[in-house]
Amino acid sequence: MMKNENIILKLTLEFSLLIIEYCEELESRRKFVISNQLLKSGTSIGANIREAQNAESLNDFIHKFKIAAKEIDETNYWLELCQLAQNYPDCEILSEKLISISKIVNKIISTSKTK
Repeated sequence: MMKNENIILKLTLEFSLLIIEYCEELESRRKFVISNQLLKSGTSIGANIREAQNAESLNDFIHKFKIAAKEIDETNYWLELCQLAQNYPDCEILSEKLISISKIVNKIISTSKTK
């Protein structure tokens, strides 16, 4: 791993790619509504975190991370539905990765608030 690598950017980009693959699988099974919702919220996590890298202030940075946290909650909801619904492909690995991302995002928010 490179010294200056931003782990949360890396994790959310990888997560977005996995979400895209999973949503393509959902679409092949004609689960269009859930796929669309999950694709939007799941990829928006990384987009908001990437946007936070160019924040105009600390408050702006925290705000963008809080939006990412809301998108994490929404993505978790759609993944829970997929886990509970019949005839949906397994998404356990996505849920596990989302938990890790959530912990880092919440830590970044709480650490940033103390600055």
